[in-house]
Amino acid sequence: MLYQLNHIVAYIENHLTEDLSAETLALNIRGSVYHFSKVFFYLSGYSMSEYIKNRRLSEANKDLLSGKSVTDVAFMYGYQSVDGFSRAFKQWSGILPSEVKRTGFSKIIPILSFSLQVKGGTSMECRIRQMPAFNLVGVSKRVPIQFEGVNQEIVKLAQSITEEQRAQMHALQDMAPFEVVNASYDADANFLREEGELTHLIGILTTKDEVISHLEKIRVESMTWAVFPSEGPFPTTLQDTMARVYSEWLPSSGYEVVDAPTFSFTKMDAEREGYAYSEVWTPIRKIVNP
Repeated sequence: MLYQLNHIVAYIENHLTEDLSAETLALNIRGSVYHFSKVFFYLSGYSMSEYIKNRRLSEANKDLLSGKSVTDVAFMYGYQSVDGFSRAFKQWSGILPSEVKRTGFSKIIPILSFSLQVKGGTSMECRIRQMPAFNLVGVSKRVPIQFEGVNQEIVKLAQSITEEQRAQMHALQDMAPFEVVNASYDADANFLREEGELTHLIGILTTKDEVISHLEKIRVESMTWAVFPSEGPFPTTLQDTMARVYSEWLPSSGYEVVDAPTFSFTKMDAEREGYAYSEVWTPIRKIVNP
């Protein structure tokens, strides 16, 4: 995995002034684009499109300092107009590109390099489960992608569930983990771009196919799941666990994530305010070396 990450970084660097669309990058990623994109984001803190934008503007800054014209630099790095480049550069740097040469402004975004770092710390508990096919049944909506804090759109979704829907979900529930789960899927651009929305579903797991019309049903095929339990302040501990799945566990696990809904459940501690036990269920498969 580290080789693949460094390979794509080198490809990006060698083609900064050329087409680096999501489709072009996908052709140069070996293995699952979905898996690769999520690992790239969690290890680097950038989506690939954000990293490309930052590297292009960093190199544009150098070219402007060397005396190249704003027009030449704008079109060199793929902007359709000087105005568009100027807006992007000012948002990134705080100054207009026309002011770089006069002020000597310099902002550098270094080239990423991925390496294995061995360090002590908190262990990560995981259990592997093979699950038969099932349906995720519940209520769903498109919500903004948000990695920290409470997503208010998900809160509104939870508040919208009717008593009839709750009763129907309870009647259908017949599979572990026998909890109300939060599932996320269909993220815009598979994380190749850090923007947009994903579909969030609050519901249950069931083997039954017959559901009432005002509940959503998502079919999930038989596959392997990595289950990560955690306990601590909510939602911080749950979100940290999700990040660690991609930044720590997956790169060295021999597994890759499958393009299927990831889900989690949380049980609040009645005796400790803001404290909860959670589990993250991630769909995975063994990596087959070519």
